[in-house]
Amino acid sequence: MEDAIILVIAPNEDGRKFVDQLMYRKKAFAVLTNNRAEEQQYQKMGVKHVVRIDTFMTKKWIVPQIAVDKIYIFESSLNLSCRYLQICRPWTSQEIYIVTRFWSPRGIYRGMGADHVVYTKNGDVGFLLEK
Repeated sequence: MEDAIILVIAPNEDGRKFVDQLMYRKKAFAVLTNNRAEEQQYQKMGVKHVVRIDTFMTKKWIVPQIAVDKIYIFESSLNLSCRYLQICRPWTSQEIYIVTRFWSPRGIYRGMGADHVVYTKNGDVGFLLEK
């Protein structure tokens, strides 16, 4: 997808490091969040496209007007990550990655449509951008 953007849900330090790498590599991306404080934090970091969405109101889950390429969801909680997966799966036919520090939710995420569940101890997942 030539004009498609990478979508990142990054509510933790691992996700913020990944966003830093995207900015350093000058990749086209957007950050998706569900709260104002996180939105402001990413704007202060210099992220050009930050989208805030209401994760509770299913009627407000509108498919974006721009093509979405790969999606990276950094796990902060099982419930919220599943909700983001539920929201974003219809937005792309490309791969969705869940990045987690826990082994247990692998099957749950795969069952909900994640293509890859990546376990990390140190949060360094920059290698995903090489694919």
